[in-house]
Amino acid sequence: MRIGELAERAGTTTRTLRYYESRGLLPARRAENGYRSYDEGDLRLLREIRTLQDFGFDLEETRPFVDCLRAGHPAGDSCPASLAVYRRKLAELDALIGRLTAVRAEVGAQLTRAELEASADLPGGPAPRCELGGQP
Repeated sequence: MRIGELAERAGTTTRTLRYYESRGLLPARRAENGYRSYDEGDLRLLREIRTLQDFGFDLEETRPFVDCLRAGHPAGDSCPASLAVYRRKLAELDALIGRLTAVRAEVGAQLTRAELEASADLPGGPAPRCELGGQP
């Protein structure tokens, strides 16, 4: 298949495909007429790259998965290098979740402080806090 058809089937652009080719992720085969030529295996590589990028992997992190597929493995994540990338990505995500949890706690504390200060500034002092059932 030609580049336009591959791009359409993969849900991307020809420009993206040429970029992947320049990065060595997509093979650069040419037909006799000089046009780029692709097959179903290339579509599979593209789907692997796009899925991983949807998960937040950068383009270089997809390389071990693409290499694994090119080596003939049934899945891009059945090779040790791919598993190592998964482990690194999970560690990054865990660290990010930890940072976000800490920031959320700080923002929550700031909101509570600000609400208390705002209610203290109202005439008559702080408004009574309501418990469940609407009773102060």
